[in-house]
Amino acid sequence: MGVTYHRNDFVDDAAATISVRAKAFNYGLGCFGGVRGYWDEKQGELYVFRLADHVERLFESAHILGLVPTVSQDDVARILCELLRRNDAREDHYIRPLFFVDSDELSPTLTDVPTSLIIYCLPLGRYFKSESIDLCVSSWRRVADNAIPARAKPTGAYLNSALARAEAKRNGFDDAVVLTESGEVSEASAAHLFMVRRGELVSPPSTADNLEGITRRSILELAVAAPLNLKVVERRISRTELYVADEVFLSGTAAEVTPVASIDRRRIGTGKVGPATAAIAARFRDVARGGDPAYASWLTPVWGRETKRSVAAS
Repeated sequence: MGVTYHRNDFVDDAAATISVRAKAFNYGLGCFGGVRGYWDEKQGELYVFRLADHVERLFESAHILGLVPTVSQDDVARILCELLRRNDAREDHYIRPLFFVDSDELSPTLTDVPTSLIIYCLPLGRYFKSESIDLCVSSWRRVADNAIPARAKPTGAYLNSALARAEAKRNGFDDAVVLTESGEVSEASAAHLFMVRRGELVSPPSTADNLEGITRRSILELAVAAPLNLKVVERRISRTELYVADEVFLSGTAAEVTPVASIDRRRIGTGKVGPATAAIAARFRDVARGGDPAYASWLTPVWGRETKRSVAAS
C-alpha cells in the first residue's frame, strides 16, 4: 500500500477516492502533469527532473482552463518531494500531480467550482517494453487547440489519445502517429515525435496541436550543445516524410527517448536504433541522473534535502 496526497492530506492509496457523481469523473474536468524521478545508485539519490518547469506548466494548464488552485507552485513542489519520501522512493518513479474540479453537482462547468489537488506516484522503468517500437498513422486526428487545448494537458482530452492508441494496438502496432486536422504530423498518442533527416533533427512545433513538452524542450536544448552539436529545426512535418526519414524517435516524460523501427510497416532507416537517437538517449539519461553538473539546476534531489534536515536537527 502506497501513499497519495489527496485533498490537503497524505493518505493511503485506497483512501484517495472521489464520488461517482464527481464532475471530474463524469466530464473529465481537470488537468495533470507527468513528472519523472530518476534514481542514481552511485549517489544514493532520487532526482526529480525539471520539477519547477513541470509545476509551472501544471499551473498554466489550470489557468487556461479557468481553474483556481488553492495551493501555490512552491506548495506543489514541496508536497511532491515529501510524497516521494513517504513512499520511500529509491528507484525510478513516475509522479502525477492533478488538479480536478471537486464538485458533485450535475453539469460540466469550470467556473465558480472548487479545485483540489491529487498527487500520486509509482515505480516506473521503461514505458514501452521493446527497445524500439512500430507505429502506424492513426485515422483519428489530433483535437485542435481551439477545440480542446493540448497545451493545457486536460484530462478529458486523453480520450483522443486512447482512441488512437487502441486503434494502433488492434492492428498490431505499439503506438500511433496522430495528424492535425490539416494532415500534418502532431505527435504520437501521448509523446512527442522527432525525425532525423538529411543531417537535421526535426520536430513539429508546439503550435501543431501538441503539448508544450518539457522533455522535448530538454532534448532540443541538449541536441544543439556539446557534445552532440546537432542541427535542430522546428517545422511542420508531412506524413510521407516520416517514411523516408533516417531516424525517428518519441520523447516524453514516460516515453523518455524511444526509437521507432517502422511506421505503417515501412522500415525507418536501417530498422535499428540510429546513431543520433542513441547519442541523444545516452545524453539524456546521463543528465537526468546527475551526470553533468552543468545541468544541476534541472534536478531536484529528494533524499539529499531530507538528509541535510536530519543532520541539522541532530
